[in-house]
Amino acid sequence: MAQPQPLPEIAWIDAPAPAGRWGLPGELALPLADRGLLLADGLFETVLVLDSRPRLLAEHLQRWRTGAALLAMEPPPTAAQVEPLIEEAIGRSGITTGALRLNWSRGTPAAAAARGIAIPGGCRQRFWLQLSAASPCFDPVRVIVSPTETRSATSLLSRAKTFSYGSAIQARRQAEASGADDALLASSAGGLCCGTAANLLVRGAAGWLTPPLTSGCLPGVMRARALALGLAREAPIALEDLAGCSGALLLNSLGCRSISHLAGEPLAWSGHGSSTPDAALAPEAADLWHRLL
Repeated sequence: MAQPQPLPEIAWIDAPAPAGRWGLPGELALPLADRGLLLADGLFETVLVLDSRPRLLAEHLQRWRTGAALLAMEPPPTAAQVEPLIEEAIGRSGITTGALRLNWSRGTPAAAAARGIAIPGGCRQRFWLQLSAASPCFDPVRVIVSPTETRSATSLLSRAKTFSYGSAIQARRQAEASGADDALLASSAGGLCCGTAANLLVRGAAGWLTPPLTSGCLPGVMRARALALGLAREAPIALEDLAGCSGALLLNSLGCRSISHLAGEPLAWSGHGSSTPDAALAPEAADLWHRLL
């Protein structure tokens, strides 16, 4: 008997309570008054699922909780609440390798007439998840530095993974219009900060460097692993450092991509014996990423 084909994606939302509802992402819905929908007032985590297992889930849930406390939201669901749902999502969909998104919205105000940005009392926080088939990506990437979009070195939002990705979307649009794949964002404090959806690593004489959190970069889970394992250290990174480095990466939970070109020009990396830096570093990027899992 033929095995059922895996679904490309599946989702679950916590309403109607208490069981919630499973379905395709395009079939499930939020109330129009939800603050996550109206104001991007919410947090999310993107977790790698590999071999039917969510990787580094504890680290992702800790960042989720930290972000909720920082933004004065109710605590999001615990591991005991999330893990059975993840297992069921994998079982229902047949997805063994993919991207799991955990969403936590400030939700719907208790008062029907409540509107505006002030946080009303009695908000019903809302949780939903989505699992999509996806493979880790190690393809080299061409980048520009966004001419308009930056990361705030002081904003609370820079320290949490919020729904608000408008700036990153515009930077990515600028990159694509320039014939590139992604954009780097400068820090409001000076120097480079990150990519639109990944942390930046640059290799100097002493090894891999990544901008400090004081630059406004997101406290990435894979970034934290690289620091904890001694595979990278924090240091400010200027544009000149990138142009003269011996390797640069964009790192997140779903992959690690070597930067091959900056503003259309190949990065002149030294010490690899190759005139094509993307070919030289791609296997190393994949190896580093796997060491962090």
